[in-house]
Amino acid sequence: MIRLAYFTPADFDQLIAWVHDEYLLTNWAGSLFRFPLTRDSLEWYLEDTNDLEKSDALVYKAIDEASGETVGHVSLGSISRKNHSARISRVLVGDTQHKGRGICTEMIRAVLRVGFGELNLHRISLGVYDFNKSAIRCYEKAGFVSEGVQRDILRYGDEYWSLREMSILSHEWKAMQ
Repeated sequence: MIRLAYFTPADFDQLIAWVHDEYLLTNWAGSLFRFPLTRDSLEWYLEDTNDLEKSDALVYKAIDEASGETVGHVSLGSISRKNHSARISRVLVGDTQHKGRGICTEMIRAVLRVGFGELNLHRISLGVYDFNKSAIRCYEKAGFVSEGVQRDILRYGDEYWSLREMSILSHEWKAMQ
């Protein structure tokens, strides 16, 4: 089982160690950060976050309850209280030893509990690069539906990456509970 806890400066070094190359950084965060990831950029990333009542972004570390080990990172941002919507971003299962164990799906389900259960949102969306098949499977298992593809949205080296848009609505999430 995965438990979410707010991501804090005490967690910076672990995230920096996980995001060890430019490709992984770009896949994880798009063009939000430049490689290498630094403590200063993470300080900026956390500004005005993690107040459930006021912030427009909640940034979490994912903790495996059985071992107590931090195994991932996820953010719920673009929180619009007016539109009752938000966007999941920067989903990362840390060490490769944890991949393929269902941690991503558990992380997403935990974030959905916050969004729909605590914030009473109506819609939660996300974007995933279309080549990231394991992430797409994770999101589909959690109940997300594909809405379309933004073609060639990001340039990485000599290639362009397309972004698949996905979402889940509160009544769809409730039906899965």
